[in-house]
Amino acid sequence: MLFERRLREGIADGTISVAFRRWRRPQVVAGRRYRTGLGLVEVAAVDVVTPAEVTDADAHEAGYPDGAALLADLTGPADATLYRLRLRRVDEPDPRAVLAADDRLDDDALAYLTRRLDRLDRASPAGPWTRATLAAIGQRPGVRAADLAASLGRDTPSFKLDVRKLKQLGLTESLPVGYRLSPRGRAYLARAGG
Repeated sequence: MLFERRLREGIADGTISVAFRRWRRPQVVAGRRYRTGLGLVEVAAVDVVTPAEVTDADAHEAGYPDGAALLADLTGPADATLYRLRLRRVDEPDPRAVLAADDRLDDDALAYLTRRLDRLDRASPAGPWTRATLAAIGQRPGVRAADLAASLGRDTPSFKLDVRKLKQLGLTESLPVGYRLSPRGRAYLARAGG
């Protein structure tokens, strides 16, 4: 789910606890946590509603003056299902950011990361890519994804998906443009000899 600026800021400051979306099928799951760009949010409930069921109270919780303003601002196909999402700001650090900042790699952590990277390499139809991608990001932080992908002979969409896999392991961080190695990623390359 994408969180537009108004929604991200409202969730962060506690003024927004509800969002509405028109989707063909739900894009979130109740009970799961999602990154907003300013922190974490938990989706407490996902309810199917009709436009007639949208109340002014719902609209206020979603940051709108009334239901009519909320409905007028909705995007998505007009014939799609309307969902009301009950949101709860999570006042904990993003676990992925905590992992990325942890540069203390003991032998077990090093072995775990090596196994995970080896598995990603084996599963890739393009062949091994993890170490070359980490090295390229380490040597060229802040370089556009398209340029990094081209330098590795990769197409941009699959390259970006692969970098997300490295980010899930805490090895890379996204920048406004491009990526950089996280402290964990730098520690891994230093210990693994990359």
